[in-house]
Amino acid sequence: MTPTCTAPTQTDFATRDKYKLMRKQDNTHNMRYEKCTARYGFTLTESIVVVFIVSLFVMLAQMNFSGVLRKNTFKAQVQDFISTMQMAVSAAAESSRRYEVIIDLTEQSYMLREITSPDIFADVLEEEIIVENYFSENCWVEYVLFDDYDLTADEGLSFTNEDRAMFRAGHSGWQYGGVIVLLDEDDRPYTIVVNRINRTVILQEGEIEPLTMRSQSEIPF
Repeated sequence: MTPTCTAPTQTDFATRDKYKLMRKQDNTHNMRYEKCTARYGFTLTESIVVVFIVSLFVMLAQMNFSGVLRKNTFKAQVQDFISTMQMAVSAAAESSRRYEVIIDLTEQSYMLREITSPDIFADVLEEEIIVENYFSENCWVEYVLFDDYDLTADEGLSFTNEDRAMFRAGHSGWQYGGVIVLLDEDDRPYTIVVNRINRTVILQEGEIEPLTMRSQSEIPF
């Protein structure tokens, strides 16, 4: 049998070219897929490392910030209270009005009011209140001691028998001096010293005894 050869037609050439083109596109697609896979895999590893490092820094920053925040909270609350005390004695010195800072240990709060009634033991009126604020677990009032226990007890102002301590200021200064002992979040004591001689209100670390008033016979001049 004599073999016959059939010449390729135009359609056969087109089919072959189309097949080659499809093979080339497939190869190109596979190469791109492999490159993309390798690239994205490397980026994912980098991302994990970056996220870990960032998380570590965030955790350290939060720990440091928490410590600073606690300290600032205590200092801020103490400073607010001292400013309130200074406001009372300064306002009284510049006028003929009387002011009073009331410390409530049960409520852990304090109040600055202007005394408008002749009866100094009268109830506090709403319109008398100038400042009203609270302490917190970061700044806790432990106790208050005045510098003249007998006189304070006679006046009914001794904190020993009451749940409130009252520091009154007039034109000549504080009626009583004393100490206000505060505890921070670590139960470390700090003392606010109210000096009725020079009208100062200062903060000192630790527990400090009040500056007791001496009698006239004890003064050498």
